[in-house]
Amino acid sequence: MSKIDTRLNVSPVPPDEIFALNGAYAVDPHPQKVSLGVGVYRTDDGKPWPLPVVQKAEKELVVDDDLFRHEYTAIEGDVPFLGIARDLMFGFEGKQGEEEAKARIGSVQTVAGTGANHLGALFLAHHMKPPTVWLSNPSWANHQTIWELAGVPRKTYPYYHAATRSFDFEGMMSSLESEAQEGDVVLLHACAHNPTGLDPNKEQWVAIADLCERKKLFPFFDSAYQGFASGSVEEDAWAVRYFFNNKPDMEMCVAQSFSKNFGLYGQRVGAFHYCTNRASTTIRDIVVNNLCHLIRGEFSMGPRVGCSIVKKVLTSEELTADWHKDLQVMSSRIKAMRKALYNELVRLQTPGTWEHIIQQNGMFSYTGLSPKQVYALKDKYHIYLLKSGRASISGLSQKNVAYVAQAIDDVIRNEN
Repeated sequence: MSKIDTRLNVSPVPPDEIFALNGAYAVDPHPQKVSLGVGVYRTDDGKPWPLPVVQKAEKELVVDDDLFRHEYTAIEGDVPFLGIARDLMFGFEGKQGEEEAKARIGSVQTVAGTGANHLGALFLAHHMKPPTVWLSNPSWANHQTIWELAGVPRKTYPYYHAATRSFDFEGMMSSLESEAQEGDVVLLHACAHNPTGLDPNKEQWVAIADLCERKKLFPFFDSAYQGFASGSVEEDAWAVRYFFNNKPDMEMCVAQSFSKNFGLYGQRVGAFHYCTNRASTTIRDIVVNNLCHLIRGEFSMGPRVGCSIVKKVLTSEELTADWHKDLQVMSSRIKAMRKALYNELVRLQTPGTWEHIIQQNGMFSYTGLSPKQVYALKDKYHIYLLKSGRASISGLSQKNVAYVAQAIDDVIRNEN
């Protein structure tokens, strides 16, 4: 074999598990194959669901025939969209005193939630230089990649208690209390924790906020499922709003995605919000200026089409009401599929306990299945989920839930 003549110092990196799994599913010819890997909403027929309200908005945008619809936006993005995204996240509704609160928030448009996470990590790495970023164990795998590329050392705090398949609140608090240092970033999932589906309750969120304030940690919220998780945009934003409103002397930031709650997966609609403390509002515009510097050197400005759809919906009372109905449709189907899987496993008397499936929240369930059981599901039954046992509940339907439950029952009994 001849020597490769190159100045590059490169070696292979592992393929992304989710996309590799989805690729294997796509070429599998088995008629009963089931995809429980990628986190996208599917109907009970297993098909994509362009939200009806999004289709209405698209038609209205065609009628509007805006001559500027393909033009550049500002570097910070579509400015009216940014105000709408901010208000949705933080709950501004024209109440007294809100202008002072808004003055604390600097917002820019991003390439979806991934871009918001990346831009935020890059900005903090450059300008705050945190000693460590704390990620939940487990967390969305891309969080590790994003912060690695930003060059910030990473540590993890306990999050999942395997024995009880529950949120390890005590482990999280104990680790952050004893090990986190002033200036560290703590990454928090605003709702529908990925991959476990386990969220702190409100009392626990209050305790987490108190700890961050007392130890002078920097909360970084990833909000990927607002409205999608519970069906309520208010409920799913509770933690973010509590931190912002009740800890005004603490800085924080939020990565916001519209992929799930608007079904705009390929349009890449997102925003990043940096919240100053109430004594430092004068630096907000400087923060935005520096974020724009990073944006200009990377992608110049956010995409226009997807944010125009969001803007069209959220500036119309009628379309906003329709959107809330669509959120209810999606969240209700996810909850129904959780219940259906649980009922089937109970009916089969599958070894183990399965209450965690209905106690978890949002798109994903940390099933408790071992890697060996996951591989058996794929090899024998053509059911695809991550080796961690994380399953996308959206891939379940009335047509396949009994098949999936029977397969889980089989691999568990055969292993025992």
